[in-house]
Amino acid sequence: MIPTLFREPFHRTGVNHAKRFPGVAAAIAALPVPTLVLDGEVAIFDEQLRSRFAWLRRHEPELLGTPPLLMAFDVLYRDGEDLTGRPLRERRHVLEAVIAGSAAVLPTRRLAADGLEAWAQVLARGYEGLVAKDDASPYRGGVTRSRLKVKVPGWTDSEDRWKRRLTGP
Repeated sequence: MIPTLFREPFHRTGVNHAKRFPGVAAAIAALPVPTLVLDGEVAIFDEQLRSRFAWLRRHEPELLGTPPLLMAFDVLYRDGEDLTGRPLRERRHVLEAVIAGSAAVLPTRRLAADGLEAWAQVLARGYEGLVAKDDASPYRGGVTRSRLKVKVPGWTDSEDRWKRRLTGP
């Protein structure tokens, strides 16, 4: 989670990443709310718009499809109001309204509501996988049954410095 209270990107450990990602920090500062906490992650995308997290450490500029962006999953707090007890579907509407028009703070992609149709979209687009969430669930940090992460069997990230297999036996 990257809380963006005080208009700067912070890691959940408290590390401030404003100097490392000045474009993201400027985009957060330009959002039209005085206080805000988002759950999201900084990402860089290739020309096929697939996220390349290894490129956050080191990248080849000619292969970039985007500059660093904050991909927002959720909004937890806005203008003095704790939103974590509200259903995801309500928080998503708030999130989309708060970040509308930003070029560097974007909502994560939404796939079809039907699980099989969403999985077909993942495979067709070459994504690593998906995270399915219960639209009625309140926000819960950490491991929870209200969301499920599913990765494509055999999908590997060749840039991963540990060369680990992401799914499978």
